[in-house]
Amino acid sequence: MSLYLGLKHLHMTAAYLTLTLFVLRLVLDAVGRPGWRNGPLRWIPHANDTVLLAAAIGLLFVTGWMPFVHHWLTAKVLLLLGYIVAGIFALKPRFSKPVRIVAALLALVQVSLIFHLAMTKPLLF
Repeated sequence: MSLYLGLKHLHMTAAYLTLTLFVLRLVLDAVGRPGWRNGPLRWIPHANDTVLLAAAIGLLFVTGWMPFVHHWLTAKVLLLLGYIVAGIFALKPRFSKPVRIVAALLALVQVSLIFHLAMTKPLLF
């Protein structure tokens, strides 16, 4: 059971860090500081997301949960894909500001739903 708790805490920490780094990059863009694209903030989120994914896969093996059997987990995976796409639109400077704002809001809504599903694991879903 300690392996489960270790993976769970690693996964949760990486998830909170992912959200924090995403919001930080959004704020830096909003205040006109795009220089983050040339520093560590360009690659740190990717390294963290790799840890997040590895911990998620580890949790799948330890718990035996299956994405297409546990529907809340399937929803998390689909929301994750939507969050990734929206995040790309939100952070790429080639897109117009209105598109980036809508994409950022959509990404934040999706990550909020991911967190909600992770905490509640609703049976009806």
